[in-house]
Amino acid sequence: MGIFGGLGGQARLHKKLVDGRERLHRMALVWTRDPDLAMDLVQETIGRALDKHGQLRDCDNFDAWLYRILNNAWLDHLRKRRDTCDVDDLDLADERSPERICQQSQLVDQVRCAIARLPKGQRQVVTLVDLEEFSYKTVAEILEIPIGTVMSRLCRARNALKALLLTPSGSQETAKVSHLKRIK
Repeated sequence: MGIFGGLGGQARLHKKLVDGRERLHRMALVWTRDPDLAMDLVQETIGRALDKHGQLRDCDNFDAWLYRILNNAWLDHLRKRRDTCDVDDLDLADERSPERICQQSQLVDQVRCAIARLPKGQRQVVTLVDLEEFSYKTVAEILEIPIGTVMSRLCRARNALKALLLTPSGSQETAKVSHLKRIK
């Protein structure tokens, strides 16, 4: 029956719980840093204490028993709240996964095919500037053309690549590349 058996025992239990409520709330607030959650834990603790008061055998251990109930309520809350996520939504930590390797390989192939479809002059300029990272001046010296020509070819090449890479399957019909001939 426990130490709070009978009518007088129930009144003593209620008084001890009312007296301890403020301290329980303070402790729960420190643990949770959330006033609403702290209040919920205190209510849960008091409810469990009322239900299980028969398990307490020594009145001197009342506070320890009550705080143990609070701790168990807090742990139960943490277990229920444990964040879960769908395995399919996880990003793989390893950048060398087969899926990423395949995606990168496909992207490289698409870019290579798109560059191959550019006219020779545009292909030279875009590869020297964007892939080899040469300055416009250096590219002009390498190809023996004016810097303005480098810039215009690069602009046309980038626009053509954008059109080729952003269209589904890079089809000829949807992304036409201008094939201008240089006349001297």
